[in-house]
Amino acid sequence: MMDKRQSLTLLLEITWWIATALIVLATQYPIHKAMHVWPFEGWNILFVVVVVTLGRYIFLTKHTYLAQRQVLKVALLLLMFPLTFVLINGLNEFLSFIEEQTWEPLTGHLPAADKKAIEDYIWSEMLFFGAGSIITAPVFAGRMMLSIWRTHNRGTV
Repeated sequence: MMDKRQSLTLLLEITWWIATALIVLATQYPIHKAMHVWPFEGWNILFVVVVVTLGRYIFLTKHTYLAQRQVLKVALLLLMFPLTFVLINGLNEFLSFIEEQTWEPLTGHLPAADKKAIEDYIWSEMLFFGAGSIITAPVFAGRMMLSIWRTHNRGTV
């Protein structure tokens, strides 16, 4: 049977994953409403999930299941290096697509007023979450390194 701390940690984790899902839905809704095809949906969702999840782990490590799991922290620390390059590649694919093919294949079917608005929204949203995810991955790696050191040397997280 789980003790009270474990059950509260699990409840907090579930709550955060529900909040993350709601943020993903909120950011994707305007795009799905306006577009017939959105080839960067997978990247977009990954960017949002990475920013929210790693961002909360950076600041709330003490309150997560990671707190005392040293091996898991080392594994996640090492995974952040390839993840950073994968995220850079994903953002670069989006930017290259827009640069080479413009917005026409994506938003050409929309009226002029709606076209500009959704293009601005997608551009801002993809750059915000894409750049945010690229930044949070190495910061998270640093936070895991600090947490490993603190747990080993001070007994804290």
